[in-house]
Amino acid sequence: MILVYLRNDLPYSRFGFTASRRVGNAVQRNRARRLLRESIRLQLDHIEAGWDLVLIARPAILKQSFQQVDVSCKRLLAKAHLLTSSVAVPPEKDEIL
Repeated sequence: MILVYLRNDLPYSRFGFTASRRVGNAVQRNRARRLLRESIRLQLDHIEAGWDLVLIARPAILKQSFQQVDVSCKRLLAKAHLLTSSVAVPPEKDEIL
């Protein structure tokens, strides 16, 4: 997946989730967006305020479990320095997403 973010100078963060036709048919695209949405929902309390974020699903997301998608989201947010310090991000290991 890809994370695009931009400061919005608001007291809260806004999120967008997208999946192109390359991800699959409508059912598969909706599943990909649901996985991303749920992962972000569980981390809302730990995401810095004042950002606009867009998560773009890639075709490989359909082969991943929710736990793998959740870890990948945490890593992306941590890499962008958008997580508060109280979140533990699992160390990277050899995985293909």
